Amino acid sequence: MSPREAQQGTGRQPVIEVEHLTTHYGARRILNDVSLSVREGEVLVIMGGSGSGKSTLLRYLLALERPTSGRVRIFGIDVNRASGEDLTRLRRRMGVAFQGGALLSSMSVGENIMLPLREHTDLDHSTIRIMARMKLEVVDLAGFEHLMPAELSGGMTKRAALARAVVMDPKLLFCDEPSAGLDPVVAAALDELILRLRDALGMTVIVVTHELDSAFKIADRIVVLERGAILTIGTVEEVRNCADARVQNLINRRLELAELDPDAYLQRLTRDAVAP
Repeated sequence: MSPREAQQGTGRQPVIEVEHLTTHYGARRILNDVSLSVREGEVLVIMGGSGSGKSTLLRYLLALERPTSGRVRIFGIDVNRASGEDLTRLRRRMGVAFQGGALLSSMSVGENIMLPLREHTDLDHSTIRIMARMKLEVVDLAGFEHLMPAELSGGMTKRAALARAVVMDPKLLFCDEPSAGLDPVVAAALDELILRLRDALGMTVIVVTHELDSAFKIADRIVVLERGAILTIGTVEEVRNCADARVQNLINRRLELAELDPDAYLQRLTRDAVAP
C-alpha cells in the first residue's frame, strides 16, 4: 500500500465535518447545502472557478464565521456552540499559509516566523529562536532568517509563509493558492514540501488552488465547487473520470458557453434604458 493509499484509509477519523452548510451575503447565496468531511492525515484540495465559493468555504473551515444554516465541527467542536475562548484555542491548532505570503514587511524573516510563538506561548526567547530556526531548516531556508521579506524571491516567500504556518506544530494546515504566481519548477518543489510537512508533522492539509497540476499531484481527495455547490468529491482518478460535463470543463480548461437568445439579449440590454 502506498503512503497516499494509507492516508485515504477509512479508519481515519474526521478532523472537520461540514453538514448542509448554506450561507448568504445579504440576499446573495454563496454556499448551497455543502456537506463534506476532512479525514485525519489527508490532503484535501478545494477547486473551482472564480466565484465558486472556495474562499467563503475556507473561512468557515477556519472557524472565522459561524454558520447560519447547517453545522461545522472542527476536532469535534461545534463552531456554532463554541465560546469565543473555545474558538481561540481551536485556531491555535491550525496554521494558515496565505496566498501572498502575508509576511510583515517591517520584520525580518526570522521575526515573522517567531511571531506566533511570541503571541501565543510563554516560551523564552532562546527557545523561540531555536524553534523558528528548526522550521526554517525544514523549508530549506536555514541561514535566511536575517533577510527582510522584500529581499526574498516568490518561492522563498511562500516557503517562509509555510514555516510561519507550521511553527506551532498545528494539526490542521490551510494553504491558500500556494503555487500561484510561481514558475513550474518552483511550484513543483513547493508541492513536494507540502507533502513532506504533512508526513513529518502528522498534519491534515487543506489546499485551495486553481493549479490543476498541483492539485493532481498532492491531493488525496479533491472537492470541486461551482456556484457554491459541490459538483463532486473524490480521489484524483475519480475526479478525472467524473462524467459531469462541468467538472470536465474545469479540468480540461474548456469554456462553457450558454446558448444565446438574440431577442432575450436585446431585451436585457434595453429594458433599463430611459426613453428620450
